[in-house]
Amino acid sequence: MKNFKGVIIEESLENKNVLKKVKIFKTDIEQVTEKHRTPWIKQWTLRSIEVLEKQIDDIAEEISKALDSKQNWYADFKNDDFHYIIFRNKVFKIERSKPEQYTNVTKYGVSLGIPNYQLDFSPDIKEWKR
Repeated sequence: MKNFKGVIIEESLENKNVLKKVKIFKTDIEQVTEKHRTPWIKQWTLRSIEVLEKQIDDIAEEISKALDSKQNWYADFKNDDFHYIIFRNKVFKIERSKPEQYTNVTKYGVSLGIPNYQLDFSPDIKEWKR
């Protein structure tokens, strides 16, 4: 079984119950700076998590519904084969062997107003222009 690893910013969640359903193996706290573009909060609590492969679809859907409805955030998790990128009410499942699949995900994130430098999950595409 190939479990998924990723990071959830705790402050991005309206409903934090999903954190009880995943393994948190590391927590980092970053003070918010101007570059974060999240002046409504003082810090980011970065939860490094692991999700069992057999749970990933359910957890991805739950995170999608739990993300803040007033601000645009995303979470992402990957294993060697797949990369899940999760926005509010939208989940993308990318085959990591097909990096061209990141194009639509990146465009979607930019369309929501997420800063380019925060959409750096693609191995080939680092920034999109609006």
